[in-house]
Amino acid sequence: MGSGCCFRSTSDSKMFFSPVLTRVRAVLRKGMVREFLAEFMSTYIMMVFGLGAVAHMVLGGGNFGSYLGVNLGFGFGVTMGVHVGGAVSGAHMNAALTLASCALGRLPWRKLPVYVLGQFLGSFAAAATTYVLFYKAIYDFSGGNLTVTGPAATAGIFATYPPEYMTLWWGFLNEMVLTGVLQLCLFAITDEENNPALPGTQAVVIGILVMIIGVSLGMNTGYAINPSRDLPPRFFTFIAGWGEEVFSAKDNWWWVPVVAPPLGAIIGGTVYLIFIGSSIPREPQRLENPEVQEDPRVAVLSNPSLSATSPLPSVSAPPANRAPFQPVPPSGSSVPLERF
Repeated sequence: MGSGCCFRSTSDSKMFFSPVLTRVRAVLRKGMVREFLAEFMSTYIMMVFGLGAVAHMVLGGGNFGSYLGVNLGFGFGVTMGVHVGGAVSGAHMNAALTLASCALGRLPWRKLPVYVLGQFLGSFAAAATTYVLFYKAIYDFSGGNLTVTGPAATAGIFATYPPEYMTLWWGFLNEMVLTGVLQLCLFAITDEENNPALPGTQAVVIGILVMIIGVSLGMNTGYAINPSRDLPPRFFTFIAGWGEEVFSAKDNWWWVPVVAPPLGAIIGGTVYLIFIGSSIPREPQRLENPEVQEDPRVAVLSNPSLSATSPLPSVSAPPANRAPFQPVPPSGSSVPLERF
């Protein structure tokens, strides 16, 4: 009796959950949903490592963190984020880069809100995670007072605040230039027609790029260079108890990391495409020895202009008299291809 009831209960549960799981799987297979989740998870990973490194620097009293540690945390956080979502969405993790991709025709505009929403939610969740993990340390360091400025300020763990010497518009220029450099270098790293990073090393190279920007140019503004990195954690601190000063501090600094990076990314991407991308020869490949018969194992060239410019002589024969095609055995290596 008892086992029969358990069996019926299990069967009923399977009958109930099976359609639900089927629907969930169907939803998760949709391209937009997968891209949203990829941006969410990759941004979350990047931000957890980055904010955790900042927390060590602020709260550790010089014993557990440093500015170099922050650069390493964000740099390798980006690397891990690219590994998490790169094959699905490209792992932008940055609303400025996503907007630039749309503006420069590399991403459909309809995907912009999906990517940005995933990034913002992932960043917000990472800020919440960091707050929970370092809750005791934050309150011990601040004496229970959550402040934005001053010697015991802790809001800087989550969002960027410029130093006293930095003015609003100089900070705007810094953020714009740094994001432009980021976007220009990303185009170079991923441009197959130029000198890209070796296959499998892109994630590490991109992480090193972010780290270099921080080490060399980051002290003036904290190098947010990313609205998705700065605005969601700032909003979290507003909710968590730091108050509206997170938006009013430093002459209402909050909007600079939101507006300047997209402008810089568009400018940096445009500069690369005009001065570098357009000057790279993009000519078709052709067979080095036109007299060698075609090997069926040689990949078909995808360049549509090849048929119009190919040096191979055209041969026509009646179908009845045409000899059947006989592939030539390879002579040790594939037919070499040369780019002219």
